[in-house]
Amino acid sequence: MTTQQETRPSAATKPVRWAADAVAAMREGARLRLDYSARSLWSVDRMIEDIRQEAAPFAAVELVLRGFGAYAGEVVVRQTGGEWWSSGGEHWVRTPDGRLWDPMEEARRCYTGDGSLRLLCRDATDSAARA
Repeated sequence: MTTQQETRPSAATKPVRWAADAVAAMREGARLRLDYSARSLWSVDRMIEDIRQEAAPFAAVELVLRGFGAYAGEVVVRQTGGEWWSSGGEHWVRTPDGRLWDPMEEARRCYTGDGSLRLLCRDATDSAARA
């Protein structure tokens, strides 16, 4: 008997791994369980704010932010049925309505105090629901 396996585009390989790494790091280091729900992005936004408050240099937190962005992107993919796209080393989420979202850039904006992964997910989910 063969089972049908869900395949993901190759563009998803890296961001899915980065997201899983962020989930594991938060579980082990901060004792925070991330479950890929939209609600969990409140905690991620707070974690980024805490890091920002510590005034860590961007270079020191760049990979953490990438992981948080990938996690948020994976939340959007799962909530909307979207998919990962990539080009030139950059990764985006494309929602069913055709819009492209950049969760990694949004995580960097969160670190500067100008973004929110929770709101990105809300906007992407609302946008996809209207499609």
